[in-house]
Amino acid sequence: MNRTTRTGRTTRTGRTRTALTALATASVFAGLLVTTTGSAAADKGAATEAPKPTVVLVHGAFADATSWNDVIRRLRHDHYPVVAVANPLRSLSGDSAYLRDVLAGIDGPIVLAGHSYGGSVMSNAATGNANVKALVYLAAFLPEKGESAADLAAKFPGSTLGDALRPVPTTNADGSPVNDLYIRDEAFHHQFAADVPRAKTDLMAVTQRPITDAALAEGAAEPAWKTIPSWVLVATQDRNIPAATQEFMAERAHAHTSKVRASHAVSVSKPGKVTEVIEDAAHSVR
Repeated sequence: MNRTTRTGRTTRTGRTRTALTALATASVFAGLLVTTTGSAAADKGAATEAPKPTVVLVHGAFADATSWNDVIRRLRHDHYPVVAVANPLRSLSGDSAYLRDVLAGIDGPIVLAGHSYGGSVMSNAATGNANVKALVYLAAFLPEKGESAADLAAKFPGSTLGDALRPVPTTNADGSPVNDLYIRDEAFHHQFAADVPRAKTDLMAVTQRPITDAALAEGAAEPAWKTIPSWVLVATQDRNIPAATQEFMAERAHAHTSKVRASHAVSVSKPGKVTEVIEDAAHSVR
């Protein structure tokens, strides 16, 4: 009787173990199925998402690439690859050649954005580059062939830049004389960035990059805005490039145009609006 009881218990224990083993195996299989299916779906979703264009940022005179910092943070948060170019500010043709080389090293579609004199440089550099799909001008120059930044700044009244400049005689690499132009420290806040806190503009004045008078006076080559879709953000409180000049250039280029109440340093004072315009242009890229 005891033997029978032990045998019955053994049989029941074996059956229980078999059932638990089968249940565990089914659970593991189901988990693997869910994991595999989920991974496949994720991979499929990633595969169908088109890569975003590279945003290339070109600063202008009296600034450097750090003037884009707050814009860069926003673009990177939205997963855009970004390149902030160190614009030499020596001559329009030379600066354009440098930017052209930078663009040639970037694979895939490009959204090219420029501030101030950077607009003149990118207008030259993008001509003939099939990867540049959109141009974004932010309080920037859109010169016609033969026009200079100096010509356009004086086209309509309102620029007070001339009186704020401090020229420093220097020489080009070829030995020819030229003037480096700076905005005087005491005039920098009012002239360049009146809507930026003075503690910040005091630093910007010290770290400003000078531009040669030759670069501002040099005529542009055939501009890319004639063949590449363009976006323009007009800074209505600009004391370097009058708003009327910005609007004239935007209309001439048949650009997508918006306005913001901002000083010339729009990428510093209104980084959210600048990012919005750049991403609007990027959304047009297919």
